[in-house]
Amino acid sequence: MERSLESEVSLIPEIGRHLIGGGGKRFRPLLLLASARLCGYEGEKRYPFCAVIEFIHTATLLHDDVIDEAQTRRGKTSANHIWGNAASVLVGDYLYSKAFQLMKDYGDMRIIGILAETTNAMAEGEVFQLMKCGDPKLTEEDYLAIIDRKTARLMRAAASIGACLAEVPPYLIDAVSEFGLHIGYAFQIVDDTLDYTAKEDTFGKAVGKDLQEGKITLPLIRTLAMCRDEERAFVSSQIMNRFKEVPDEKAIMALVLGYDGIPYALSVARRHVEKGIGALGAFPPGPARETMEAIAYFTIERTM
Repeated sequence: MERSLESEVSLIPEIGRHLIGGGGKRFRPLLLLASARLCGYEGEKRYPFCAVIEFIHTATLLHDDVIDEAQTRRGKTSANHIWGNAASVLVGDYLYSKAFQLMKDYGDMRIIGILAETTNAMAEGEVFQLMKCGDPKLTEEDYLAIIDRKTARLMRAAASIGACLAEVPPYLIDAVSEFGLHIGYAFQIVDDTLDYTAKEDTFGKAVGKDLQEGKITLPLIRTLAMCRDEERAFVSSQIMNRFKEVPDEKAIMALVLGYDGIPYALSVARRHVEKGIGALGAFPPGPARETMEAIAYFTIERTM
């Protein structure tokens, strides 16, 4: 990643070092490496494609932070807060273009096709989320459609690339693809749940930020479906009037915690983990498969 961010335009590696130094779980590269090992590939091409996946993911974070006017990312001051929105958007664009340059150098048309389709779907997910922002009538189906495009498809791509590099039969590529997709669902659902329950110093971003931005996620969707009419009206008015006054986060969080918003969301995440692990039945038992299963369980056990 550091080598790929070298540029004569000094601001690019400067922001790049800020992002890389910010850490992060590197979950998507991990998924690619584990998938490649499961399929029997341990060649050098794994590493540039790990950078590709992480660059695409990081580009979306840069753009998200501009849209959300975020001040922190991974426990550090966000790039847009230091260098401004224009620099963040442009360096995000650079990361996207660098990812496709790396694909050209190391990939085949099948992998390029997977990532082209994935990045297009991610853009659709961002726009769809923007359309639904602040809508208290957002359905669970719409929510899942958003996270399918925004998160799950890139997880699926990471797992698929690992299998493609191994040149395994199509049914095995399909198996790890299904695993990655379901793990992506679970990962994002848990992430949205942590926005209500995590401690900010370990979460790496502001807790309660989704509410402030009008993002309706599964814990709140479930709460709105279960609560009384007057409570539903209160939450709806808070979200729809967020530009006029700061939402009463404590009151809304109390409702989410008082109903089954959190347990319900986590149960949906667990079901996706179980489906993902079920897809691994196409592979023989062994350490590589156990690693994939451990990654799956991490998504629902994490606190950051």
